[in-house]
Amino acid sequence: MRLFATPKDFVLTIARLILGIVFFMHGAQKVLGWFGGYGYTGTMHAFTHMMHIPAPFAFLAIMAEFLGGLGLIVGLLTRIAALGIGIEMLVAIFMFHGRNGLFMNWSGTQKGEGYEYHLLVLALCLVLFVKGAGAASIDRLIARQQV
Repeated sequence: MRLFATPKDFVLTIARLILGIVFFMHGAQKVLGWFGGYGYTGTMHAFTHMMHIPAPFAFLAIMAEFLGGLGLIVGLLTRIAALGIGIEMLVAIFMFHGRNGLFMNWSGTQKGEGYEYHLLVLALCLVLFVKGAGAASIDRLIARQQV
């Protein structure tokens, strides 16, 4: 099945792990309140009341980060996780960060953050969506059992 197919490529594994760890940590902020986050209730409140994101979409964004990050770490349903995170990044660019230009707000002089980070994440998501999880992944184990 194409969903799980992936080459035995450790470069993909490294890309997947790094992206997974970063997004798991962002998701853990939003779901669990770890790493200085607001937790699920606080994040849902901020997304729905302050950012005016409809609750179902706010929930999907939170889960894309948390569950998508976990999936990427272990290499399970990598293509779906990469798609979810990629869609979240596209929405963030078009709804919030696009108006602030490319660059992040390193000096604190812009009104908000630019979208350069989001483009880098999109590039990694595209690679993982097209190529798969790489070596050392549950997807690879599943694909090998289906043959």
